Amino acid sequence: MSLHTSLTAGYECLAAWSDLLDRINVFPVADSDTGTNLRISLSPLLHSDKQPLQLRDRLARAATGNSGNIAVAFFREFCHAAHGEELAKWARQGRDKAYKAVADPRAGTMLSFFDALVETLLEHTVAQDFYPRVMKILQQVVRDTTRNLADLAQAGVVDSGALGMYVFFDGFFRHCTAYSQDSPSVIELFADQLSINPAYTVASCEEHCVGAVIRTELSETELKTQVVSLGESVVMMPLEQGFKVHIHSSTPEQLRSGLQSIGTIEQWSDEQITQNGISSQSSEQRAAIHIVTDAAGSIAREIARQYGISLLDSYIVTSNTSTPESLCCPDQLYSLMKNGGKVTTAQASNYERYQHYQSICRQFGPSLYLSVGSAFTGNYSTAMTWRKANQNEEFTVLDTGAASGRLGLIALLTAQLANQGVVADKVISYAQSLSRECLEYVFIDELKYLVAGGRVSKAKGFFADLLHMKPIITPTAEGVRKLGVARNSDDQISFATKQLSLHFTSKDSPIILLQYTDNKSWVQGTVKDKIQNLYPYARIMEVPLSLTSGVHMGPGTWALAVAPNFFADN
Repeated sequence: MSLHTSLTAGYECLAAWSDLLDRINVFPVADSDTGTNLRISLSPLLHSDKQPLQLRDRLARAATGNSGNIAVAFFREFCHAAHGEELAKWARQGRDKAYKAVADPRAGTMLSFFDALVETLLEHTVAQDFYPRVMKILQQVVRDTTRNLADLAQAGVVDSGALGMYVFFDGFFRHCTAYSQDSPSVIELFADQLSINPAYTVASCEEHCVGAVIRTELSETELKTQVVSLGESVVMMPLEQGFKVHIHSSTPEQLRSGLQSIGTIEQWSDEQITQNGISSQSSEQRAAIHIVTDAAGSIAREIARQYGISLLDSYIVTSNTSTPESLCCPDQLYSLMKNGGKVTTAQASNYERYQHYQSICRQFGPSLYLSVGSAFTGNYSTAMTWRKANQNEEFTVLDTGAASGRLGLIALLTAQLANQGVVADKVISYAQSLSRECLEYVFIDELKYLVAGGRVSKAKGFFADLLHMKPIITPTAEGVRKLGVARNSDDQISFATKQLSLHFTSKDSPIILLQYTDNKSWVQGTVKDKIQNLYPYARIMEVPLSLTSGVHMGPGTWALAVAPNFFADN
């Protein structure tokens, strides 16, 4: 039995519940990123059968955040298991590595889950009846985390890291034992431990989350002793050369000086911990219908969270990584592309998408999926297939015929209406109207990226670039339509303003979504200023162009999506 596909199944289940993990994340810091960090850190497991010898290294490079680094310490060992009989051995080694990585191991975290996992694998043979027996034991371990940590007890939730591992191994064991019977969802199993107590308050935090790779002559034990004195939440992992260190510090510059006195810093990342607020939203406060859309719609994850939108990701693939698009760093990708690096996109598997649909329906009830146009992907068809097989779920699917910013604008405005408590039928009708009314103009800087992706012939790409032609296109329900060409950025802006003048006067208040790639300052400055001067009452938002579009169209691309402001009349 090969376990590569089981690791993939586990990861895909984890991805489907990652937003919930973020919402209940209160320990060790309430920064709402446990699910996000686990998704990024364990993404190499998505294709663990490809270059398996490099899997440990790819996991180490992907590891981020407290939960991600601890999980990676475990899975760098566990991924060696070749068949069911080896699971206990490699789980024990992974558990031991995870404990060793943490400077201050605590009961009630994913470490407790790993303890229970090892014990159950030693006591139970992996067979067809293995799944229900073992998962029942692991369920109780997750429930018990609430009383093992004071923060969790006060918040009234389970540990998000432990729950993340439960969800992963639910998918893993279900797949490797071919267990096909229905079982209760996470919402049913932990119903009273997934909502933050409204009385729970979060202490202010001024710390930074620092990740570093350091080379030193010190032993692992000696290094850990010194690093622990420099900050909090220390997780340390040995690499082939050097050590990867995760640490929280309120004085990152002092931390950097301290690490430099120990060894050579080869990589450094420093991000201030953002406490996104604790969500205690009750079912009575929910919208009548929950909005779901594709991350291809130029909606950043932070904005989606603000509007209460669930995002479904495609994957951005480089030579070493396959990462959910809404969790990628655009600057790094565009720099890689400019330097000739190959970057492509890949759809999530049908299994992963089905897990997302189910997770969304179980968490939010009636949901409206605003799908990217079927002329561009098979997302609409996949969702309809699942809907037909799951008639008991209230899951409405709408083919918007849109992509990139047009899809994003449709989703944002629909969610804004839904969040006002408007009845579901009216929300759906509004989304249908927006799908007809929204427009978008995409301005491409160089055709060579479309040529590289096979979207346009090499001859056309060569001659267009040779003549400095910059294509202008629009995504429609029938596919991409070419509108014209521009010779420079001034021509692009002139085209955009001329198109707007065909639909709006200076007294109108259209809603405009400006999208940028690696040209943020120019779009937010020159382009926005020009449009705002012409349409002083326009509501203009600036967002990154979806990476699904950006990877195909390349650096220098920008886009403008626009809708009439008939929100108040609907």
